[in-house]
Amino acid sequence: MFINKIGIDLGTANTVVFIPNKGIVINEPTAVAVSLDNNQILAIGNDAKDMVGRTPELIKTYKPLKDGVIADYKITRAMLKYFLDKSLGRWRFIKPDLVISAPCGVTSTERRAIMDASREAGAKNVYVVKEPILAALGAGIPINSAAGNMIVNIGGGTTEVAVISLGGIVAWASVRVAGNKMDVAITDYIRKKYNITIGERTAENLKIEIGSALPTKEKKEMEITGGDLTEGLPKNLTINSNEIAEALSSVLKDIIQAIKGVLAETPPELVADVMSRGMFLAGGGGLLKNLDELITRSTGVPVYVADDSLFCVAKGTGIILDNLEIYQRTIISFK
Repeated sequence: MFINKIGIDLGTANTVVFIPNKGIVINEPTAVAVSLDNNQILAIGNDAKDMVGRTPELIKTYKPLKDGVIADYKITRAMLKYFLDKSLGRWRFIKPDLVISAPCGVTSTERRAIMDASREAGAKNVYVVKEPILAALGAGIPINSAAGNMIVNIGGGTTEVAVISLGGIVAWASVRVAGNKMDVAITDYIRKKYNITIGERTAENLKIEIGSALPTKEKKEMEITGGDLTEGLPKNLTINSNEIAEALSSVLKDIIQAIKGVLAETPPELVADVMSRGMFLAGGGGLLKNLDELITRSTGVPVYVADDSLFCVAKGTGIILDNLEIYQRTIISFK
């Protein structure tokens, strides 16, 4: 069976590949390991993520996307080729049409880089679509209706907030505060409070396992190991969920501020729709415990976490691929 269509959620933290009639076929970290002595790529995706924090001097692990856009063109191109080859087979005869995500705030230069890298990696026609549109479609929101629908997609590098009506974005914000900044906030908090340094993966595990947007009566705990900055020796430490909530407070405040800004820019008729329909959370960051409750308290708008929140953008690419004519106005670039 020849595959001539493919969708990619090209995220700062993870890349998800969707193929019509097959669904999600790849969900791997957006990471690449490179040998510095000969500039050769050693590993991509899961294999590269396993090397983070464990490499010798001559091997470096890269995240080729920063804040949702390409930071290293050559490595991104190689990574896209790897994902295409893994999804479609190295010996494919047909170049597939590709729908790929981009942040709302992407510039024309950044958009061109995404298209060129995708084409050089093996795609034929490349359709670039803004992440909130894809997230809304993947969440099951009828974006072509004459009503206001609000989506908040919290990824690794950016948080995309948008109110959508009649197939287009009416008001939006794209802030470079999301999952990665949460990890940094947790690392900084533990260093300042306990004088202990922890790795990126430990911070991410804390966020996923016991992370909370609000303090709770029943605290979850997790034991971690870090490096004592005074003695330089390993040290065990128990962290609870209320400490994580405290660590994340400033990051979540920025996200809520972006949501309030979009609501302030939205026409009154559409704000009324949002109040009655609620807003939807998508992306990995949308799974943070109690985040829906925190946003509701701060804005007065009901908040719902989308089904398969992590895969909404990828599922949205599949809907675009199957209905290119219907969603033509949502595509921001095509080549």
